[in-house]
Amino acid sequence: MARYLKTGRPPEQAAADAKKVRDTVTGIIEDIEARGEAALREISAKFDKWNPPAFRLSEQEIEGCLSQLSKQTIEDIKFAQTQVRNFAQAQRSSIKDIEVETLPGVILGHKNMPVDSVGCYVPGGKYPLVASAHMSVVTAKVAGVPRVIASSPPYHGQPSPAVVAAMQLGGADEIYCMGGVQAIAAMALGTSNIERVSMIVGPGNAFVAEAKRQLFGRVGVDLIAGPTEILIIADETVDGEICATDLLGQAEHGFNTPAILLTTSEKLAHETMAEVERLLAILPTAELASVSWRDYGAVIVCDSDEEMVREADRIASEHVQVMTRNPDYFLKNMKNYGSLFLGPRTNVAYGDKVIGTNHTLPTGKAARYTGGLWVGKFVKTCTYQQVLTDQASAMIGEYCSRLCVLEGFYGHAEQANIRVRRYGGRDVGYAAAAD
Repeated sequence: MARYLKTGRPPEQAAADAKKVRDTVTGIIEDIEARGEAALREISAKFDKWNPPAFRLSEQEIEGCLSQLSKQTIEDIKFAQTQVRNFAQAQRSSIKDIEVETLPGVILGHKNMPVDSVGCYVPGGKYPLVASAHMSVVTAKVAGVPRVIASSPPYHGQPSPAVVAAMQLGGADEIYCMGGVQAIAAMALGTSNIERVSMIVGPGNAFVAEAKRQLFGRVGVDLIAGPTEILIIADETVDGEICATDLLGQAEHGFNTPAILLTTSEKLAHETMAEVERLLAILPTAELASVSWRDYGAVIVCDSDEEMVREADRIASEHVQVMTRNPDYFLKNMKNYGSLFLGPRTNVAYGDKVIGTNHTLPTGKAARYTGGLWVGKFVKTCTYQQVLTDQASAMIGEYCSRLCVLEGFYGHAEQANIRVRRYGGRDVGYAAAAD
């Protein structure tokens, strides 16, 4: 039976925080919907201290951002984007159009088409999240989206040069410097200066996630991402230092990052907790990471790999890092996770920044029913059908008519009956009876 050596803050305590977020977001969305650009400017000035002549960056401003970066930084961004692009292209190649003749003269098929426009949100409040531009902009472009706009908040009072460079190199058609709920609302609803998009993607804080939740339906969204999560599954084949390092590497995202160790080794569990305390004394981001560990950290000891699989599927974490004797066992048997990182040679930071898989992943147990952002999220699979022969239309029509009447849909039934009459030569339906 799983034993908790450390637990975090009870989830119920977050309920009051969530209500405050909902109310704030509702007010901002309603204001921007009513007053457009004027509201966007007021809210941006209030929350981001940012009210530029135009939120959209000009070509000169974009070039100015790129010119501030070293050649090495530009090459690093290009390398990361190449990895993301290569994997996204492999994924896109796996998505096939189909057309089949299911009955003689009956053709069914589907086409895969990109959505027409996407707004990519790139967070930048605490950190300028350069990698988020790769994950959204590059992937959308590989999917074939013709209009991709990207937005990120100001960082230290100006557009982040590295984020802007990543957006530009990734292929963004329009780049905006605006953040938070106001950016999501402006892209989703449109203003006098911003043409609305069909879909919003990208991670963000609780306010951004709530904005996507409230706007879903009027605009498509990738997923509602909450705080970053890390679950490490480990046994005695690794040590406490590597486990603690990888836990805190994600805990530094903010004050509310769940960081969980799941292990069959009680010795490793105690070693890891001790190493966490040692590393927090020297980690530059300990101010954030220590609160996440205190309030959301957990250490769970299990009796077997089978029990760790059950616990891991119950937790359904965004990131699951497996450092055990046989990591492939977890690849074969686990069902609920955002992304798996197998073996000590890899880690979540690789996936977050450079290895090529997408880092926008399900949180809050959403891994039970969805995967993360990938090229397929930008693609609509739309069906079509065609009946080629009179005989096929009349035959399908007879079945359809009876099934429609079974449900009480007589108008539907007559759609079938008229074709049975015209293509099958049989008098059926109320229209034929009236004649």
